[in-house]
Amino acid sequence: IALLMAVNRKTSKASNRVKMANFTLDAGLMGMDIHGKTVGVMGTGKIGQILCNIILGFGAKLICYDVFQSEAVKKAGGTYMSQGEVFAQSDILFLMMPLLPATKHTINESMLPKLKKGVILINTSRGGLIDTKALLKGLRSGIISGVGMDVYENEQAYFFQDWSAKNIQDPDLLALLGEPGVVLTAHQAFFTKEAVNKITSTTIENLEAFKMGKHRLEHPNNCIPKDD
Repeated sequence: IALLMAVNRKTSKASNRVKMANFTLDAGLMGMDIHGKTVGVMGTGKIGQILCNIILGFGAKLICYDVFQSEAVKKAGGTYMSQGEVFAQSDILFLMMPLLPATKHTINESMLPKLKKGVILINTSRGGLIDTKALLKGLRSGIISGVGMDVYENEQAYFFQDWSAKNIQDPDLLALLGEPGVVLTAHQAFFTKEAVNKITSTTIENLEAFKMGKHRLEHPNNCIPKDD
């Protein structure tokens, strides 16, 4: 949601202008109301469902796609549609799926004509869901009016490192950073005090359980599939 509002309301651009004592308004800062718009959510797992509830709070029309449909989302007011229908109708499109062979490059060049012209695209899930070259083409053609991303498909070489004094060698990443309609953050969606404290406490609990002899299936946080 933070990325959506940053892209839609041009928050970074507006802040930079004001810091230079430019308090004027022009079309370059104009956004749109979320209320009344059609918002698509691709992937309605646990996090996707929370997002759906927030979207409904804006008074938007919620449409979703997932191979496993959530009754909770339906009850709240969401409508499940085919992937093509979600692409065609969404003014704003959130990618909330895991990265699997079937979901890799969900946004690709062949999909661009199926998107509603001017769509805002948000991806905080996995970078590989978007083909970056196709994204750049969509931005430059106006099919995609803006994009907010906390992930990038080739982020491994750059994220969580300081490259401010080095030359970035990835031409697609450089192109993204130069696009005015792009808000890109370095995989920080999880980065809150509460989340980091939880990660720390869970790690300590796991180590203590292991030290107490709770291994494999006996460990409370094991990831071994249980037999039916």
